[in-house]
Amino acid sequence: MSLNNIFQFFVPKDKKFFPLFEQASANLILLAETLHEAVNAPKGERENYFKKIDELEANIEEITHKTNIELSKNFITPFDREDIHALIKSMDNVADFMQGATSRMRLYQVEKITKSIRKLTEINLEACQLIGVGIKELKDMNHKAIKDACKRINKLESKADVVFDKAVADIFENESDAKSIIKYKEVLSALESASDKCKSVSNVMEQISVKHS
Repeated sequence: MSLNNIFQFFVPKDKKFFPLFEQASANLILLAETLHEAVNAPKGERENYFKKIDELEANIEEITHKTNIELSKNFITPFDREDIHALIKSMDNVADFMQGATSRMRLYQVEKITKSIRKLTEINLEACQLIGVGIKELKDMNHKAIKDACKRINKLESKADVVFDKAVADIFENESDAKSIIKYKEVLSALESASDKCKSVSNVMEQISVKHS
């Protein structure tokens, strides 16, 4: 048993930070589900989904704020303070970009939802579900399960890059209206950035796991 594991054995079980991580990941999964439902819903029903996404993003923002307050109040933490901050902030960033995609759809009045947009929301949903798995496994430091979840998130991020590149190429090839090119590229960019931020969450989880192995 390493010195770090011995130390962790004597540290009281965390009752502050993991509930916050789990709340953040649960809200993140629900946000990704709602976004995927929104892009598959009729145009007239999308605004209700968008409002729910705004609420969920605000929830995650509040959980991030609570986590930072707990960091300032608690001397004993389940792992390094900078890792706690990085983990909650990286989840908040995923939410920001997914909500950013909905804001652009609303602002630019995107009526036709392309297959690429639907595919990216599907990829982000799967990645967010895997973040939820990783967060649960971090609680018991199940290193193999954390590594597996992170590996799958990284593969999804690579898949999102391919979908994004093809979608942008298709837009420039088939779309002649400059306004349409701009608005679709903006939405696609926000969704692709969300998948990049999922990979950032994965990197933080993997880093924490390695430090405690």
